[in-house]
Amino acid sequence: MGLVIAAMAPHGFSLIPDMNDDAEGGLKTRDALFEMGRRFQAAAPDVIVIATPHGFRVDGTICVSNAGRGAGTLKWAGRQVEQNIPFDTSFADRLTSEAKARGVPVSNGSYGGGGASGVLPIDWGVITPLWFAAFPKNMIGHGDVLASSGVVDAGPTVVVVCPARDLDVDAHVSFGEALAAAAEADGRRVAYIASCDWSHRHSADGPYGYSDYAAVADRQILSAVETDNLGSLTSVTPKEVSDAAMDGLPQTLILSGVINRKGLKVDMLSYEAPTYYGMIVATYQ
Repeated sequence: MGLVIAAMAPHGFSLIPDMNDDAEGGLKTRDALFEMGRRFQAAAPDVIVIATPHGFRVDGTICVSNAGRGAGTLKWAGRQVEQNIPFDTSFADRLTSEAKARGVPVSNGSYGGGGASGVLPIDWGVITPLWFAAFPKNMIGHGDVLASSGVVDAGPTVVVVCPARDLDVDAHVSFGEALAAAAEADGRRVAYIASCDWSHRHSADGPYGYSDYAAVADRQILSAVETDNLGSLTSVTPKEVSDAAMDGLPQTLILSGVINRKGLKVDMLSYEAPTYYGMIVATYQ
C-alpha cells in the first residue's frame, strides 16, 4: 500500500491531557493534535515511522531503531505517562537498506539484547505525538492501553528515527525519499511523523532567553508549511537554526523528501507559541 499519511507535530508533553489540564495555554495545539489523531485513525497505518530530535543520536549518521520494543516515562508535577510499544524490525531493516542504497549515512541502534530482544528508550519527542496518533487512552480503535503500565501490543508498530544534526540537508531529504520508497516496497500502510518544535526563544522566562528572531524564524517555517514548499527550507543555515534555537529542521527535511516521492498535500491545522517555543500541527495526505 505504501505511505498513506504524514504529519508535523510538536512534542511538548504538557500537551498530553494526562500531564497538564490546560496544556500550558496550548489548547489550540492540543485540539489540532486530536484532529491529527482522528486522521491517523482513519488512515489506519500498520507502521508509524517517527523522527525525533531528542533520542539516540549518533553524529554523522541517521540512526534507525533496531529493537523489539520502545519504552519511556514522562513526569510532570506529580503526574506520569508511560509508553511501552512494539517496534518494527523488518521495516527498520528495509528502511536502512533503502537509505544506504541512496548513499545516505545511516545506522541501526539498539539496546540490551539487541534486535528483536532489545528495548530502546523513547523520549518526549516520540511519546507525545504517538499519544495522539496511535496510543491515546481515550480514543477508540488503536488497541488497549493498560493504565498501570502503558504497555501496548495492539495497533501499529513503530520505527523511531533520530537525525544527526551535523548532516547536510541533502542527506535528510534523500532519507525521506528512501522512506517513501521503502513503504512502497513493503506493501503495508505506513505513516510518517516529523516530531518538531520550532524557535525556543519566544520568552525571556524560557531556558534559551528571548530573541526578536524567534518570531521571524517561525514565520519562515510557517510560510513553508502553508504554501506546501518545505523544499525551501533547505536554505536555512546552521546559524539560523542556532539563533532561533529550533529543533525541527532535520525531521522536516525528511518530510520534504517523503512529499517529493509521494506528492502529498498539506492541511495546516494550527500554530501557536503559548510559552517559549513555537508549535505547528499539519497533516499530509
